[in-house]
Amino acid sequence: MSHKVLVVDDEPKLCDLLSSVLSQNAIEVFTAGNGLQALTLLEQESIDLVISDWRMPGMDGPQLLAEIKLRYPHIPVIVMTAYSTVKNAVQSMRNGAYDYIAKPFDIDELDITVSKALQFRDILRDNARLRAELDEHQHIDSLIGDSPSFRRVLQAIDSVRDSNATILLTGESGTGKEMVARAIHKHGSRADQPFVAVNCAAIPEGLLESEMFGHRKGAFTGAVADRIGRFLQADKGTLFLDEIGDMPLTLQAKILRALQERVIEPVGETRERKVDVRVIAATHKNLLEAVAKKEFREDLYYRLNVFPIPLPALRERVEDITPLARHFAHSLGATAGKRITDFSPTALQAMMHYHWPGNIRELQNCVERATIVATSSTIEDSDLPPYLFSGQMDQADKPFTRLGDVPPDLEAALAEVEKAYILAALQQTQGVQAAAAQLIGISERSLWYRLKKLDIHVDKIARMGPNNIPSYE
Repeated sequence: MSHKVLVVDDEPKLCDLLSSVLSQNAIEVFTAGNGLQALTLLEQESIDLVISDWRMPGMDGPQLLAEIKLRYPHIPVIVMTAYSTVKNAVQSMRNGAYDYIAKPFDIDELDITVSKALQFRDILRDNARLRAELDEHQHIDSLIGDSPSFRRVLQAIDSVRDSNATILLTGESGTGKEMVARAIHKHGSRADQPFVAVNCAAIPEGLLESEMFGHRKGAFTGAVADRIGRFLQADKGTLFLDEIGDMPLTLQAKILRALQERVIEPVGETRERKVDVRVIAATHKNLLEAVAKKEFREDLYYRLNVFPIPLPALRERVEDITPLARHFAHSLGATAGKRITDFSPTALQAMMHYHWPGNIRELQNCVERATIVATSSTIEDSDLPPYLFSGQMDQADKPFTRLGDVPPDLEAALAEVEKAYILAALQQTQGVQAAAAQLIGISERSLWYRLKKLDIHVDKIARMGPNNIPSYE
């Protein structure tokens, strides 16, 4: 494997010597006379190792080391120092340097140190690749289905995977937006680069800017150290902004600029930094409605909506329920130490007739529960959660069966369904909101928002009523 090494020293002769020595080992060598030049090269080249002098004009070795650890934490740094300042080199290792070599250095010692550092870099790269493959295996395998609506999603993934265009994934919660984002990344030109996911609804508003763009030490109360933001973490790779519809307006303008100009400005820093990221955004909200209500920036919407991919709800791809359920049963059963071979016809029928308001995520949770309680290799209808059968109640008990019960519009009808779903989750978890949020597959913050919007008072929830339908006191 060919490697790229950056030598940073203000003595041109030393740079030439190191270039000559290292080039003999099939290493491509780049040189810089100071820290600022080094940072410029690091932005332009995929450097595997930095060898830096301790004392240099402008930005010295310790300052360069700090910047590299902040921006490129995966790149090992070897510090060069005189024998009289070995203590400084030791301090640099405490600050994140991989190793040090003392000047004047022995060529054999240099070769050994560089070889070990590059092996370390290769191990880091292999570990990152293996983690990505494992993560991708856990997610991509769930892109299962042959329904017409899902085939259109797969075709869209294939069309856009090599593009740098911003992608907007829309659909109900639990439809697999992150799985699709990972599939686009994995099968595209950035597959060997980072995939960084951010749930915009799960991060407190006051921390979102720091989370996205990073911050400098002392930029605000609690900033006890430099922090690299998600944009820089995803540099050269893919940044997945989940639930972007919940992002505060104050931050939307900065996100828009980052997308347009491909530059960010960490909190507490006046210098802009270039980033190269492919952004995939996702939301369960109707962003056009949010734009009309002044809850979402119109210019940001059109910047995100370059390549929209709508994801169908599970009830719109009923033919995919059985293969998805079998996939989850096999994988989750193996995790639980059980061999699940199939579902009984009555169990499959129950799942086919259920409306799945939580979509694929709810199906996965349902199957996981069933694999735990199943006493044989076949999952029976008795192994499924009781709420799956609430839709099979008497006609008189079904919602909206009488004309006078029909809500005035679609939004009101959907609100009724959402409310019943959340109430069922709260009833099942005995009113514990954190557990209910986990069961549904949303953040506690999102659950709190829905409770407020739907006027649900947890303290008023009584026991489960007839047919497992939650009721109020």
